[in-house]
Amino acid sequence: MLLRLPTSLSEARRCLAEGAVPVGGATLVWAQWQRDGFPEQAMSLRRLPEATVVDGETLGAAVLLNQIDDRVPEVLRRAAASIGTGAVRRTATVGGNIVGSTLRCLLPPALVLDARATVMDGDGTYEAELAEVVAKRPLMLGIRWRRPLVSAYRKAPGDVGGPPPLVVATAVHAEEDGGRRLFTAVRDGDEVVSGSVPATADPGRVLDALEGTALGRLPGRTRDVVRREVTDILGRADG
Repeated sequence: MLLRLPTSLSEARRCLAEGAVPVGGATLVWAQWQRDGFPEQAMSLRRLPEATVVDGETLGAAVLLNQIDDRVPEVLRRAAASIGTGAVRRTATVGGNIVGSTLRCLLPPALVLDARATVMDGDGTYEAELAEVVAKRPLMLGIRWRRPLVSAYRKAPGDVGGPPPLVVATAVHAEEDGGRRLFTAVRDGDEVVSGSVPATADPGRVLDALEGTALGRLPGRTRDVVRREVTDILGRADG
């Protein structure tokens, strides 16, 4: 297998056109390749500047999970630190987790940051909604978000080999009209659901409004966890 390492967007597009299979840390595909056969050529974005950036509003798809630090919002940092073992985090990438993984631990944090993805095809680069990225699995270069006022991440304990543990991500954002908005995203089993409502001064009204979103269809015990997390983040936003 030939591993190609493009250093520019034009070179990366050429690799795609020539049939190179995008791969990050290969943590999700190596066993499959060993079983089914290796592709003739693969492409890693680890030398592409657009895919390796880390700052307060951008995270590249080729960034390793253990490279995610306090430059990014708390919700993303805590999510990355909770994924797998240290060995996994030193190999697995942001793009692999959001696009390639079925667990997608970084997807709820990205949703509450109101993030959009930058993706690339044979014609160039463009922005896409995260739902489109998850469904169509294009080549993702990175994500860009709005800075939140506060954010938080909770991952319930899980058993090895068991169902995916519950994940609740929350963030409060300032709005242009001077108000605030609460974003909440939950991974419950294999499903990720999210919703956003105005973050008014009355926590009870905020919680009632969330019941009218997709989050209101979650099981009762899950909604109880969500309510606790939302109450906590609203208190932090007011503190």
